[in-house]
Amino acid sequence: MHKNTILGLDVSTSITGASIIGSDGELLFCEAWRTDKKGYTFYQKLDIIKHKLYSVIINHRVDKVYVEEPLIMFAAGKSSAQTISLIQRYNGAVCWMCREIYDIEPIYVRASTARKLYNIKVPRGQNTKEIILEHVLAKEPKFSIKQTRFGNPEKGSYDRADSIVVARAGYHIANSIEKKA
Repeated sequence: MHKNTILGLDVSTSITGASIIGSDGELLFCEAWRTDKKGYTFYQKLDIIKHKLYSVIINHRVDKVYVEEPLIMFAAGKSSAQTISLIQRYNGAVCWMCREIYDIEPIYVRASTARKLYNIKVPRGQNTKEIILEHVLAKEPKFSIKQTRFGNPEKGSYDRADSIVVARAGYHIANSIEKKA
C-alpha cells in the first residue's frame, strides 16, 4: 500500500465522488457513490456512505482526507436555506464518519481553491461542471467516463471528476506543507 495517500471527497446527498491519490501522485481509486434512490432517508444515505468509507480501507491506505467545503452562501435562484442546512448537516456527518473510521480529521478545501491548484480556469458564463470534466479527462490518463445513449456523461461522472480535483488539491497542499517542514 502507498504511504501518504490522499482521499478526496465531493460530498452530496445524491452522489458522493471519492478519489484516492497515492504518494507518487498516481490516481489509485475513483468512484461515485449513489444515494439518490427515492425513498432513502437522510440516515439511510449516510449508512451507504459509511459502508463505502469502510470498503475503501480494505484496499487502500488513507493518510489524509480532503473534502470540498459545503455550500455556505445563497446562489441567486438556486439554493434555499433549507437546502444549505441539509447539505451542511450531511457534509458534517460524512466528515465525522471519516474521523471515526480513519482516525483522521478531514480538511476542508474551497471549490475555487481546489480548481486553482489544479489549474482549472472557468470562463465567466461557462458550465463549471463541464469545464472540470473536460480538464480532468485531459489530465488524468486513468480517468474515463461512460456516456448515456444521448451522448451525455453518465450520472456520477461530474462528482468523480470533482473528487479528483479535491484529491489533487489535497495532494498539492500536503506536499507544500511537507516541503516547508
